[in-house]
Order: sequence, then C-alpha cells, then structure tokens
Amino acid sequence: MTTHEFPADTARRAPRTPSPRPAERTARVDLTGKTAFVSGAAGGIGRACALRLADAGASVRLADVDADALGALADRGVGEPVVLDLTDLDAAEEAARGCDIVVNNAGVQTVSPVQDFPPERFSFILRLMVESPFRLVRGALPHMYGRGWGRIVNISSVHGLRASAYKSAYVTAKHGLEGFSKVVALEGAPHGVTSNCVNPGYVRTALVEKQIADQAAAHGIPEERVVSEVLLARTPLKRLIEPEEVAELVAYLCGDDASYINGASLPVDGAWSAS
Repeated sequence: MTTHEFPADTARRAPRTPSPRPAERTARVDLTGKTAFVSGAAGGIGRACALRLADAGASVRLADVDADALGALADRGVGEPVVLDLTDLDAAEEAARGCDIVVNNAGVQTVSPVQDFPPERFSFILRLMVESPFRLVRGALPHMYGRGWGRIVNISSVHGLRASAYKSAYVTAKHGLEGFSKVVALEGAPHGVTSNCVNPGYVRTALVEKQIADQAAAHGIPEERVVSEVLLARTPLKRLIEPEEVAELVAYLCGDDASYINGASLPVDGAWSAS
C-alpha cells in the first residue's frame, strides 16, 4: 500500500525551502548481506528508505500496490518488487519471511470529525497501519531470532506522540504502532533484534502536498502561507521535511552502531513536539 492516496502527478508542489544536504552520508551504514522489507515503497518516505537501504548494500523487497512505480525502482537496480495489498494480512506475513530488516511505512489519511468518520474507513486504516505491521513483523521475527540480529523501524509520526483534531483513525493507528513497537523491543532484545519508531512531522510527500492544496483552496490563501501558518503553526523550523532526511535516520537505526537504541520514539519534527 502506498504512503499516499493521490497520484503524484496530480498533487501541486508545495514551495520548497532548501534544506542542508551533507556532502557525504551522515551514517556510514553497511547492510551488505541483509534483506530489508519496505512497505509503501512506491513513493514518499518509503521510496527514500528503499533507495537509502539499497545504497547501504541491502537487498530490498519493495512492497506496494503501485506496480509501475515498483517496476521503475527495480529497473534502477534498487530492489525486488512485491506487488502487495497489505490489508491481505496472510499475504503480508508471508512476504516478510526471511527478512533481516522491516520498515513499516505504509499509511493513508482521512480527515473527518469523529461523528462523521466512516466506520469502515476507520477499520481499514487500523488494518493497514496496525494489523499489517504486526503481521509483517510476525513473519520476519523467526528468521531474525535465528540469526541473532534484526532491525524493525516503524515510521510513526508526531501523531504517534500528539493528537490533532479530525484525524481520529490516523492518530489511533500511530499510537497503536508505538505500543506495538515497544513490545517487540522488549521481546526482541535478548535475540539481537531492535524495534524503534521514527516520528516525522510534515514530510514533503504527495499526501501532504494534497493537504496543502486543499487547505489553500479552502482558506483562499497561498500555499506558502498554508505551510508556515497552518501545517507548521507549532513548528519553529518553517519548512517541510524531505523524505531523504527521514530515510537517513532509518538507515542509521538499521546499522550496527545503533544496536543499543531500542524501544525508542525519535522525533524528526523541527521541535514541534517540544513546543
């Protein structure tokens, strides 16, 4: 399942504020010989994670419903496409078997007051964003335990730490993912397996850019003001996060240098959660 619900070519680009790019990789991670599973790999954070882990030497299983986008990545030599609806939970569990690394990234968003929120949509979001990660990890853990090494990185959100109105299913799912991650951290520690959450704020993805366009139209203001005054109202650092910045932290957590980081929730939010 892709990390967004809107075709990338229909989302208007939000104004880009340059972010500092290091001349060399911050984390010198060697994942040669490791197999990584990345859900929602067709775009956004998932795509950036797939690229970064492949760059570190991992063999990457690219899971998504978007076969064309996965094929384009595979044509670049990035990984193996796994065209998969992650709400098919049995198939998801099977797809993750034999993996040393699992990056749970796939997600969707629906904005609605609780009293109007479609119950079937609420159930779908929890199935995709809580039950599916459980099944992926369940499928991968026997191999990880057998090797005495494993890394699970859950792409959570600041909404796994804080709530926002009108996002009941998303906030519930991310809080559930946080709890699941911590349980896996406790159980996996004796087996050399770590489990952590990465908690981004607003990342430059098609999902967020669609929200920006919708907010601009609803409020009759430029997209630049939506970013600075609506989305980032509580964030001291007034720019969107680039997917590659999130992927760099994910790569570090997958490396041996991060072996004592376990059960953590690591904000990448420009100090939003500190305010």
